[in-house]
Amino acid sequence: MTSSPSPPPRRMRADAQRNRARILAAAEQVFAAAGPSASTEDLAELAGVAIGTVFRHFPTKATLIEAVFVSRLRELTAYAREMATVDDVGTGFFAFFTEAVRQSTVKHAFTDAIEPGDETMTAVRTAISSVGADLRDAMGELLVRAQQAAAVRPDVTTPELIGLMVGTARALEQVDPDQESQRRILTVLRDGLKG
Repeated sequence: MTSSPSPPPRRMRADAQRNRARILAAAEQVFAAAGPSASTEDLAELAGVAIGTVFRHFPTKATLIEAVFVSRLRELTAYAREMATVDDVGTGFFAFFTEAVRQSTVKHAFTDAIEPGDETMTAVRTAISSVGADLRDAMGELLVRAQQAAAVRPDVTTPELIGLMVGTARALEQVDPDQESQRRILTVLRDGLKG
């Protein structure tokens, strides 16, 4: 006796997709400002949805935080792939570098507020490792293209690039949040990376 194949997963309705996207966008703002202890009610209010809608999409705070991280990493991966295909790949590389650093700064504010043993952090680490390989591959492709175009020095490797991004994000946290200070730090890094 053969079992019948399971039906394909149901597609989310358009309004449900919009609600999910609004919840994720609101979660990024609320959690970045107040950490994971932020109120789910505040998040629902900012997203313009009922609290039940939040829990229908994300039964626990851990699943919501995981979804925020996965969504950010996927967007960053898509951006790296897009920048690898632009005509001026050097400009694309440095646009990606700046965006990745900006997102890391927000992520640090987010994760620094989570206790290391917290179940939320375990879920976040699992989510990051599952999509992190795609991001590393996309960054590697972008780096190689930028190096082939002589826009980035040839001796930089992908792990070193990741280290520079993390370090730069931490450096930006140590200066006044004014645009000029951050711009100067990014300019120094950009100058050091240029081919």
